[in-house]
Amino acid sequence: MAKVKIGVFGAGRGCTMMNQLYGHPDAELVAVCDKYVPSLENVRKTAEEKGANVTLYERFEDFIQHDMDGVVLANYANEHAIYAVKCLEAGKHVMSEVLPCENMAQAVELIEAVERTGLVYAYAENYCYMDRTFEMWRRYRNGDIGEATYGEGEYIHDCSSIWPQITYGERYHWRNRVHPFFYNTHSLGPLMAMTGLRPVKVTGICTAPQPELRMEGLSMNQAGIEMVEMENGAIFKSIHGGLKREPGSINYELYGKKGCMETQRFGEENLNVWMEGDKACEGTLETYIPEKFIEKEMASREGGHGGSDFYATHFFVQKILGRPQGEWVIDVYQAVSMGICGILAYRSFLNGGAPVEVPDLRDPAQRDKYRNDTACTTQPAAGDQLLPVFPGEDELPPVPDEAFDRIRRIWQAGQRYENEQQMRD
Repeated sequence: MAKVKIGVFGAGRGCTMMNQLYGHPDAELVAVCDKYVPSLENVRKTAEEKGANVTLYERFEDFIQHDMDGVVLANYANEHAIYAVKCLEAGKHVMSEVLPCENMAQAVELIEAVERTGLVYAYAENYCYMDRTFEMWRRYRNGDIGEATYGEGEYIHDCSSIWPQITYGERYHWRNRVHPFFYNTHSLGPLMAMTGLRPVKVTGICTAPQPELRMEGLSMNQAGIEMVEMENGAIFKSIHGGLKREPGSINYELYGKKGCMETQRFGEENLNVWMEGDKACEGTLETYIPEKFIEKEMASREGGHGGSDFYATHFFVQKILGRPQGEWVIDVYQAVSMGICGILAYRSFLNGGAPVEVPDLRDPAQRDKYRNDTACTTQPAAGDQLLPVFPGEDELPPVPDEAFDRIRRIWQAGQRYENEQQMRD
């Protein structure tokens, strides 16, 4: 069978997916698109070293016409749904990086585009495929801890030092406009993937903003906290944002009716699994470093977030080919359910923490209510339903252009941000 031909939209984050495709036995990288020419030049050099024939594009309109079977979306995170719909309508399968959508209207449009075209949509939430979380997924499927009753997901990542490298000094870069609630699937996603449960209600609270950082053009290092009620009555707590902590925290806990599973917070590779035996409160505890259980050699060789980037890409290809390993793909319904929990948690937070119902958008009857719901924190996606990045945003003075100019200079010099004094020099 001929290899699946894949294009990548976004040559920054997309480089990781390209690396998975260069050596993949069932797929090949055929095209890359990015508006930033130096990134395309880096792709050109790597493709030549790999002996790959990759066509480069600066315009999406040209790129989407290329002869390819599927597209990896690694463009700006708040624009994935927009371009996913365009790719699907052009007859291309889609693998979307985080996030799945920016508002409820996009969620509906994305689901209906997938249903209408019948093409593959895969959500590349790589934190679901890391060694410990993927092992938790496997063991939950195996019934080792019984039905879920409570879970916690934690993704803490302070991006202060790399702010120039990830925002380029752009005032309206999505990272300067998107509230932490919207970037929630690294923490909540693995719990939902493990259990297959659907959310039905969410409550959101948030740590206090730091306006002094905002005036320097930086993230305000907030964290959003969601309490999510699942369809079986289980509660999942999700926390995500830029709190001060090194190394960042990637931690998950899942409790069931027969036991629990936990990762550890300071970089340890162990997974702890406790399973109750025949007697109440007595059982066995396993503490071990999980091994990859699917395509171990390829996943270990290709790397990328501990092999998790390989799995997201590999399962996408296998799903297109109709092979059994494609069952591990996170489909559009799961992806949207993960993402809209953050969207609706922010509304809960803005409304004083009042719980918000999470619709089941698998059901066409529930979609009309949200078809024109564009509320979010960025233009032009929000239209006349623009939300503040944080409560009271309009009461503060605008961030001076000089702050973004300094960030851009730091980025252009290839440096990292060190402290506020550097921003003023």
